[in-house]
Parts: sequence; structure tokens; C-alpha cells
Amino acid sequence: MVARRIAWVLAGLLVVMLPVVAMAQRGGGFGRWFGGRGWVLPNVAYDGRFILPRVRYLSGGSWRADYPDMERNLMEMLHEITAIRVNVDDPNVFTLDDPELLKYPVIYLTEPGYWQPTPEEARGLRTFIDKGGFIIFDDFHNPREWAVFEYGLRQAWPEAKIVPLDRDHPIFNSFFEIATLHVPDVEPYNQYGEFYGIYQDNDPSKRLAAVINYQMDLGDYVEWAQSGRAYQFEPTNEAYKFMINYVIYGLSR
Repeated sequence: MVARRIAWVLAGLLVVMLPVVAMAQRGGGFGRWFGGRGWVLPNVAYDGRFILPRVRYLSGGSWRADYPDMERNLMEMLHEITAIRVNVDDPNVFTLDDPELLKYPVIYLTEPGYWQPTPEEARGLRTFIDKGGFIIFDDFHNPREWAVFEYGLRQAWPEAKIVPLDRDHPIFNSFFEIATLHVPDVEPYNQYGEFYGIYQDNDPSKRLAAVINYQMDLGDYVEWAQSGRAYQFEPTNEAYKFMINYVIYGLSR
């Protein structure tokens, strides 16, 4: 996983520009149906191009929030502003206990306030982290959801220390220089987000192994960026910056 991460970064000679491009919304072909847990496109085999896999969890359908347009829009933006080889069209989905997940250094889990990992999934997440993986948790909004998230996290990572992140952390300057962490949540919440992280071995001198977007939904901004329901320009632009920074940080640490 580490060698693959380095290869992606070396291939991606980065050119900084504002993340504003026109992106067409694309439909997919035949997919997979997980009963009440939602329909997804078929996975594609790993071919060396970067994909941000989404985590599917069995405790409900909330894992599908913003799928697949969030992934496609984000990959299109990475394609436009970096030289990283990305797969724009195929947003792979895996459970945490799928060994294929270990081919991908950065993964995305949405609505962790409904995430209740099985023992197998908890072990899979721990293996992913121990092998150098980086996970993005996004889109949860109240103390009840935080409690569910933290309980699930402790099944995999009982010793993890969740710490607040400030603007000076390298993750907020890994590609774009983030000016402020004062990012509004999407409607109807109308609150401001909080950023947390978990360090490898709980050691701040080491890399972040997880970033946590609490009281915010960056994925929703990215999903709707090119639709008639797009949110205001400024928070949408900032959401792209945060998500791109997360990817670059995860690939370079």
C-alpha cells in the first residue's frame, strides 16, 4: 500500500488552481442491488488509477449518501487540477472486511452516525489502518450520531484518541492552503463544522490515520456542485478544497 501511495504522488505533479470546472453528471450501467441497502454500480478491477472507495456497511443504507456523484465529481476535479491518474467513472464500493480494500490507500465512510460494524468489518478496518491506510469520516450531526460513531470506532480501534484539529495542521495545507475551518454545514442544519483526527499510534509526530468531519457534510456539497440544486459557491468551493487536501495528504503520508 505504501509503495502504491508513493507512485500515485510521484505521478501527480500538482498544478494549483481554483477548483471550478464544468462537470457533466453521468449515469451508470447495470449495478448491484443490496436489498434495502441500495443499488450500486459494479466494481472495476484495480488498474493503477486512483479511486476513492466508499465503505458499505451492513447496518443500514446511509452509506450510500451522495453516491455516486460525489465520487465522480471529486475524481473529475482531481483529474482537472492534478496529474494524478484517476478513474473518473467507476466509484468502487467495498465492505471493510473485503481484502480488495487494501489495494486503496484512502477510503471514505459517510454517515458514521448509523455505522455499526460487524466483528469482521471492525477487524478489516484495523487491518487497513495498521497497513498504512487513511480513512475519511463525513456527514454526522449530533451527539447521538457521535455516540454511535465512536462506539463503532472502538470496536476496531479501542485505544484511538480523537483529537481536535486546528488550521495549522498539515492536512489543511497539503494542496490548497485552507484559510479558515469555519465551514457552514449544509441545510437544514445551518451550523459550523468541527474537524477531528486520529494519529497513528496516538502519536502527533506521526501521520493522521483518520480525519473526522463532524457537524458537516462535505460530500453533499461536492455531490450537488454541478446540479440545479447546487449550494452557494463559497462553501462548495471550500468543500472541494478540503476533500482534495484529504486525498493528497492520504497519498503522501
